[in-house]
Amino acid sequence: MDNRLQFLEANVRITHQALIEQSKAGNSNAQYQLYSLYVDAMFNTAYRLLSSREDAEDILQESFVEAFKKLDSFRFESTFGAWLKRIVVNRSINFLRSKRMVFVAAEVSEEAISEESNDVNQPLQVEKIKKGIAQLPEGYRQIITLYLIEGYDHVEIGEILDISTSPSKSQYHRAKRKLIGIINEM
Repeated sequence: MDNRLQFLEANVRITHQALIEQSKAGNSNAQYQLYSLYVDAMFNTAYRLLSSREDAEDILQESFVEAFKKLDSFRFESTFGAWLKRIVVNRSINFLRSKRMVFVAAEVSEEAISEESNDVNQPLQVEKIKKGIAQLPEGYRQIITLYLIEGYDHVEIGEILDISTSPSKSQYHRAKRKLIGIINEM
């Protein structure tokens, strides 16, 4: 079973690499195939950050245009999906900044950062969490989405939001406490 999975993964990598190389050469059919492979996942990423279907669709299209223009800079150091996701996340964050929804970075003592609520360990229903995230202020929702849902670490979040690692951590912990409070009130 492991050999079969490795074989399938290798074939996917080869297929994606071929599509990327053909896209670099200007093959519009290959570009459409890449678009089709990633459009749903990238839309979901943009939508989670923007909370607006229309804005997510706009950012999605802009991100693909940018990706295809910059395809020559893709060096296969990561997966194409990870590279494209970074473009979508950056465009989404820049869009939010342009709408004056600026991330508020606040310094918090190391004690507050390491403080954990006992409520975190309680099992929570997925729908409650989704509703709670939707109720968070924009900056908190961004940090929770980037960390918990998109899987970025605080160093990467700092780079994306143009802040240092410490404010990323403190905002995450504040957002988590706020989210727990919202969920507990439901």
